[in-house]
Amino acid sequence: MRPGPCLELAGIDGKVDNIKMPYLGSRQLDEGSQTASAFKLRPLRSVLKDKDHGWGPLLWVLYLGFFFVQPVVEHVSSKQWFFDGLGAAIFLVLYWGMFILERPRALVHIGGIVLLGVLFLPFNAGGCTFFIFAAAMVPFMVDTQARAIVGLGAISAVAAIEGLLLHLNVWELFWAALFPVFIGAGNVFFAERNRMNCQLRKANQEIENLAKVAERERIARDLHDVLGHTLSVITLKSELAGKMVDRDPQRAAKEIREVEQISRQALSDVRDAIRGYRSQGLVAELAQAKTTLETAGLSVQCDAATTMKLPAVQESVLSLAVREAVTNVVRHAQARTCRMRLEQQNGSCRLEIHDDGCGTSNGEGNGLRGMRERVEMLGGTLNRSTEAGTTLTITLPLKEVMPKREGLHS
Repeated sequence: MRPGPCLELAGIDGKVDNIKMPYLGSRQLDEGSQTASAFKLRPLRSVLKDKDHGWGPLLWVLYLGFFFVQPVVEHVSSKQWFFDGLGAAIFLVLYWGMFILERPRALVHIGGIVLLGVLFLPFNAGGCTFFIFAAAMVPFMVDTQARAIVGLGAISAVAAIEGLLLHLNVWELFWAALFPVFIGAGNVFFAERNRMNCQLRKANQEIENLAKVAERERIARDLHDVLGHTLSVITLKSELAGKMVDRDPQRAAKEIREVEQISRQALSDVRDAIRGYRSQGLVAELAQAKTTLETAGLSVQCDAATTMKLPAVQESVLSLAVREAVTNVVRHAQARTCRMRLEQQNGSCRLEIHDDGCGTSNGEGNGLRGMRERVEMLGGTLNRSTEAGTTLTITLPLKEVMPKREGLHS
C-alpha cells in the first residue's frame, strides 16, 4: 500500500527540506487552509484524482477482508460478527478520514487503528490487519522520516507485547509485530518519493509563474521602447510642422504626412512587439535613427559594419537598444552631434552611441534598465559613461546563445 496525497506548499525556496515536508494529515499547511475546520471534508473526486495515490485507497481497503477470514472459517457467533462488523466500521471511518478530512490528526487515526488491533487480536487473529494498516500509513502521516521510524517501532512494540501476553504462536506473532514493520519500512521510501514529486510539481508551478511574470515584463519593456521612440518622433515632427506651417507650408505638409506614416507604423510595431518580432533589422533601425536625429537638428555620424552577420536574437536586442538610446538623446541630451558605431571585435559585436549633450549620472530609467536586462540575458555587457556627454557601449557575443530565463534569478 502506498498512500499519500501531495501537499501543495504555499511556496518553494532554498529553505525547504525534503525530509521534513509533510504529506497525509498535513494539508492544514496548505495555502488557505490554516483556518479550515478540523472536520471539513475534501470532495471525494479530488481524493481519487490525487496525483500520488489516485484510486489506491479503494484498492487498499480490500485488504480489510483478511480481518474476516477467521469469522468465516470458524463460523463464529452472531455476537462476534456484530463486534467484528462494528470494528470494521470504525476502521473505515478512521481510514477514510486520513484521505477525506482537510486536517486529519495522525495520532487520532493511527492510534485508533492500533487500538482496534489491540482490542480484536485476542479473539480474532485477523486483528493483525489493523497493525499492518497502521504501519503502512505512518510514513505518510508524519512530517519526518525519523518520526515514521519511531512510529513503526511503537506499533511493532505494542503488537509484540500483546502477542507475548496472549502467548501467540510464532506465525501469529510474525504477522502482528514484524510484518507491519516490513510494510511500513517500504512505504518510507514511497513517502519520500512522493515528497520529491510534490516539490517538483510545486517548483514547476513556480517556474511557470515566473515565466508569465517575465513575459509580462518583456512586453512592458518592448512597448516602452517601441512607443517611447515613436511618440517622441511624432511629437518632434508635430512641433516642427507647427513652426513651419506659416513659413513653409509644403514642408509642414510633408512633416504631417510623415507623422501619419509613423503613426501607422507604430500600430504595426505594437502588434509585432506583442508577437515578439519587433525589428525590421539593425541596418534599417540605424537608418531610421539617423533620420530621427537629423530631424531633431543633430549632426549625425554613423559607422556601421553592414556586412556583419548577426544572430536574430542579438540583432533584435541591438535594434531595440539603438531605438531606446536615440529616444533618450532626442528627449534629454540637448546634444548637437551624435556618433553611432557598430563593429566586430574578437568574436563579439560592439555598438557605441555617443552624444555631446549634458550627460547626467542619474539612476537608470525603465528604458535603460530593460536594455541592460536584454543584453545581460545574452551574455553581453552594457556600459554607460557620462563624461563629455553620454557614451553607451554594448558588447554582445556573435555566437548563438540560449537566453537566460527571465525572472528566475529573482
